[in-house]
Amino acid sequence: MRILVATDAWLPQLNDVVRTLTSLAAALRRLGVEVGFLTPEGMRMMAVPGAPDIRIAVPSRRQIATRIADFAPDAIHIATEGPVGLAVRRYCRRRRKPFTTSFHTRPAEYASARWSIPESLAWGFLRWFHNAGRGIMASSASLGDELGRRGFNDVLRWPPGVDAHLFRPQPDASLGLLRPIFLTVGRVAANRNIAAFLALDLRGTKVVVGQGPARDDLARRYPKTIFLGGNDGEELARIYAAADVFVFPSRTDTSGLVLLESLACATPIAGFPVAATRDVIGNAPVAVLHEDLRTACLKALEISRDACRAFAQTMTWDDSARCFLDNIQRAGVVTSARPILDAIKAAARAERKTAAPAIG
Repeated sequence: MRILVATDAWLPQLNDVVRTLTSLAAALRRLGVEVGFLTPEGMRMMAVPGAPDIRIAVPSRRQIATRIADFAPDAIHIATEGPVGLAVRRYCRRRRKPFTTSFHTRPAEYASARWSIPESLAWGFLRWFHNAGRGIMASSASLGDELGRRGFNDVLRWPPGVDAHLFRPQPDASLGLLRPIFLTVGRVAANRNIAAFLALDLRGTKVVVGQGPARDDLARRYPKTIFLGGNDGEELARIYAAADVFVFPSRTDTSGLVLLESLACATPIAGFPVAATRDVIGNAPVAVLHEDLRTACLKALEISRDACRAFAQTMTWDDSARCFLDNIQRAGVVTSARPILDAIKAAARAERKTAAPAIG
């Protein structure tokens, strides 16, 4: 089976969307699914007016049609609502090809905060974009419920996973900073509410990993904070493992990816008691969620790191990939479910073989 994923967010960007899609692809390939990406690579780029830090692709119809024809996918999934996503949506609509979409971020709130675009207008665009597909995948139950209330059709649950081999405890990991170390990871933008974390009176050191439009302003306002820029892979895993608490100050974020990565590295969570965070954590004793973020940070220092690791190991990318395939089957975007069923059965056989005790 061949699945084509269209996305405006792609390498060299380092963000939750890119990490989610690359991790999904690796897991799907382990299930015997061939995955291709239609990204801005090779397309003309332009800066967004009023936002020189953001560059977007300007795809042509011929580029889109050629890339899709060359890959010849059995299913098409559109991951983002940018120019690439719009162009692939247009291609599919004109040819009456079904597709699925996914909802990764809070673009309506972001557009309102950065460009003063009315949220009602942005949500209207998002409904128009996603309701053209056969199903929209949401990372959490609360997000799915919200999308349903806002008029989105055919919402499907697609939880994230974590690579527990890459993101793992490293007892010797050190950043050479005064402890305890309070860490946050993600795009450094106003909608992430990072200032609420940096303003806290906490002993030790605050660390921010990520890039974004609010970085320079926050660095000026909070000169004692350590900004490490964008990191990924082994270096990011080392930073997670070296921290004492992962602080998640966002009240609106839809992705639980960074939470799972931190927990896989045995680092507990502190955050606000909002639905998106509770969706990931549930009742597990791996986080402190409190309206007083300072209280949450200090109490999180007492959490068992072993409990954090054990919880994260139950959330795998292979499980996430099987859920993704099941969603595609339910949405009916391929003419036959046989390739999907074969992939799921093959994965189940591989798991049973791995789990079987050695004889002899």
